[in-house]
Amino acid sequence: MQLRHMCFGMGMSRPKASGFPVWLRDVPGIEFRTDNEPYKAEMQIFVTKIVDIMKEEKLYSWQGGPIILQQIENEYGNIQGHYGQAGKRYMLWAAQMALALDTGVPWVMCRQTDAPEQILNTCNAFYCDGFKPNSYNKPTIWTEDWDGWYADWGESLPHRPAQDSAFAVARFYQRGGSLQNYYMYFGGTNFERTAGGPLQITSYDYDAPIDEYGILRQPKWGHLKDLHAAIKLCESALTAVDGSPHYVKLGPMQEAHVYSSENVHTNGSISGNSQFCSAFLANIDEHKYASVWIFGKSYSLPPWSVSILPDCETVAFNTARVGTQTSFFNVESGSPSYSSRHKPRILSLIGVPYLSTTWWTFKEPVGIWGEGIFTAQGILEHLNVTKDISDYLSYTTRVNISEEDVLYWNSKGFLPSLTIDQIRDVARVFVNGKLAGSKVGHWVSLNQPLQLVQGLNELTLLSEIVGLQNYGAFLEKDGAGFRGQVKLTGLSNGDIDLTNSLWTYQIGLKGEFSRIYSPEYQGSAEWSSMQNDDTVSPFTWFKTMFDAPEGNGPVTIDLGSMGKGQAWVNGHLIGRYWSLVAPESGCPSSCNYAGTYSDSKCRSNCGIATQSWYHIPREWLQESGNLLVLFEETGGDPSQISLEVHYTKTICSKISETYYPPLSAWSRAANGRPSVNTVAPELRLQCDDGHVISKITFASYGTPTGGCQNFSVGNCHASTTLDLVVEACEGKNRCAISVTNEVFGDPCRKVVKDLAVEAECSPPSVNQEPRYDI
Repeated sequence: MQLRHMCFGMGMSRPKASGFPVWLRDVPGIEFRTDNEPYKAEMQIFVTKIVDIMKEEKLYSWQGGPIILQQIENEYGNIQGHYGQAGKRYMLWAAQMALALDTGVPWVMCRQTDAPEQILNTCNAFYCDGFKPNSYNKPTIWTEDWDGWYADWGESLPHRPAQDSAFAVARFYQRGGSLQNYYMYFGGTNFERTAGGPLQITSYDYDAPIDEYGILRQPKWGHLKDLHAAIKLCESALTAVDGSPHYVKLGPMQEAHVYSSENVHTNGSISGNSQFCSAFLANIDEHKYASVWIFGKSYSLPPWSVSILPDCETVAFNTARVGTQTSFFNVESGSPSYSSRHKPRILSLIGVPYLSTTWWTFKEPVGIWGEGIFTAQGILEHLNVTKDISDYLSYTTRVNISEEDVLYWNSKGFLPSLTIDQIRDVARVFVNGKLAGSKVGHWVSLNQPLQLVQGLNELTLLSEIVGLQNYGAFLEKDGAGFRGQVKLTGLSNGDIDLTNSLWTYQIGLKGEFSRIYSPEYQGSAEWSSMQNDDTVSPFTWFKTMFDAPEGNGPVTIDLGSMGKGQAWVNGHLIGRYWSLVAPESGCPSSCNYAGTYSDSKCRSNCGIATQSWYHIPREWLQESGNLLVLFEETGGDPSQISLEVHYTKTICSKISETYYPPLSAWSRAANGRPSVNTVAPELRLQCDDGHVISKITFASYGTPTGGCQNFSVGNCHASTTLDLVVEACEGKNRCAISVTNEVFGDPCRKVVKDLAVEAECSPPSVNQEPRYDI
C-alpha cells in the first residue's frame, strides 16, 4: 500500500519506497497520522528500527556515511487541519520522538510551517525561491524540487521544460537558498503492484533528467548540469555572505542579488577588485526581453530567466539559453494503441517481425474457481478481504428471474440494470459467465444494463484495484471495491436490493494462485497452442518464449497491442499494463517554457496510449529461453508485442558563435576572482555509453533554420561544415567543436553565425571500441 510518508534520507534517485503495510489497518482502534496510541506505537517501532539500521551500517555523516539529514513525516502540514488539535499533538509527538533517537544529524519536516524549533521545516514545490523557514536559525532547504509530475492511465504525459527547471533552481539560490534536492533526478519503475495513485502508471519516469532506464534525458540533464557548474563557480561568494545578499532593483520585473565578501558598488565596474563577487540577474517577465544596467555594463535578459555572473562581470550561464544537446530515443513513451479502441480480433501471426509467432493460452475462470472461497452476507470492503495479496476480488450471487419479468422487459423494450452507488478503480459485471460491462473511476457510480434469462442467473462483480490511495488524510478509511447500495432495477415488481444478499467471495485469479507465470509452475495450467485464426478473448493467460536482445542496454517491451492486465518475465512481475488512450486534446504543438509551471502545462502523448513501453531489467533475462506470461482482461493481440533495447538514437544541437564559453574554461586566478579566457563556444554531442556517432545527418555553419529533426540550410552556409563535423565526430562516443570562423571560415561577414548539427547514434560493431577523444 503506497503512501508518500515518513521518508528518511535526501537521495536524488528513486521514488520514495515508504508506505503503510495493509495489515496496519487491522490494528484495533487505529487511526493513521493523528494522536492515536496504536498508530504512534507502530510508528515508533518502525522509525526506531530504521534509525538502528542506519547506525549499525554506519551511514550517518558522523560515522563517515552519506546521511546528513533525515525526515520525519512528509507534507503533513497539508492535511494536519483535517485532524484538528489531535493533528497538532501528533506532529509535536513525532518531532520529539525523532529527536529522542539521538541520530546526530538534523531532522526535517517538509511543508510544516509550525515545525518545532529543533526541526527544520522545508519546502516541496515547483518553485521555492519565496520560501522562508519558520525561524531565522534554520537554513532554507528545498527537499522536493519537482522537475516533473506523475502520470495516470488514460491521461497525457506531464513535461516540465529544462529552462523552467533551471530558472526555479537559479531563483532559489539567487534569493538565499541553502540546499536543494531534485524529485526526481533518476526516474524509476513501479515493478510488481507497487504503483500508487490510484490509477498511476507502471512507469515512474517523472520526466526526470535521467529516465527510468538510466539514460540521460537531454536537454534537461545537460542544462541542469551546466546550471550547477555555474552555481559552483559562485561558491566562494555564496559562502562569504552570512546574511542576505545585496538586492538591486533593475526594472519593474527585473532584479539582481549580489553575493560578495566585501561591499560592492553596483553602479560601476568592479574589475580589478580582489573580493569574491557573484551575481544573479533575473527577468521574471514572462513575455519580454529586458536590458538591464549593472556593474557599468548592459545585460540582455530573456523572458523568465536568470543570468549567473560568477565574477559580477561575465555571464557564464542563462537559464533560458540551452547550450546542451537534445536527444530523441529509439522508442518513446507511448505508441499507437490497438486493443483499447478495438474489439477482440483475429490473430494474424504471419510475416510480422515481433517478439514471437508462437503463443499458448489458458482461460481464466470467471468468479468462483474453488480455492479460499467463502460466503458472507453483504458487500465486504475489498482490502479487508484481500489484504492486498491480489488486485482482484470476485463477488458472486444468484438472482431468480420470473417469467413475468421477462415478459415485462419485452413489452417495455428495455433491459434491467445493475446499479452500484460507488466503485473504485475498475468494476466488471458478468452475467452467467459473460462480460456485461465495465466501469473505471475513483468512487464513481455504476449503472450497467443486464441481459438476464428466466430462472437462476449467476451475477459476478469483479473488483479490481489499480494502485492504492497514496496521499491525503484518513487513509485507513479509504479502502477499495464498492460502497453504498447494490441494486437490480427495472423489474416488474420493483427494484431488488442486493446489498445484504449472500455473496460468495473469491480472492485473486486461479492462474495467479497457481503461479503459472513462473517457469517452475508451468505444469499448473493446461496450456493450449494458439492458432492463427483464434479469436483473442478477455480473461485469457498468454505465454511465449523469447531470446534476450543483444548487447547490455536496457530492455523495453511494447505491450500497446494488449488491453489491460499484468505481465511477468521469468516469474518476475513487470507490473500492471493498460493501453488506455489519452484524450486527443490538451497537448500544445509547442511548449513555451516561460511562466509559472503546473502539471497541466506542456503535456504530450495526446491521442495515444499513456504507456506502451515497459521496463524489463537485464538482470531478469537470460540469453535465450525467457518466459513471458501475460494475464489479459479485455482482449488484445500478443502477436504485435515487440522487444527493443532502449537507447538514444538521434542527437542534435544548435549553438551560436555568441554563446557562452564552456564552463570548463573558467579558472580561478591567483587573486581569487574567477576569470575566463577568450574561448569560443562549443557544440558538444554525446551518445549513450558504449554507443558511437554513426552518421551526421545534418551540419551547417552559417544561418541554418529550424530546430532539431527539422534543420535546413539557410542563406549563409559554410560548404566545409559537413566534412569537418564528420571528421570530428563520426565513430566517437562524443565530440566537441568550436563554433568559430577559425574552424569553418567566414561564409558571410558581419552576420552572427550558428552551428547546427544532427547525428545518429548506434551501438558499436563487435570489433570496434568507441573513441572518447575530443
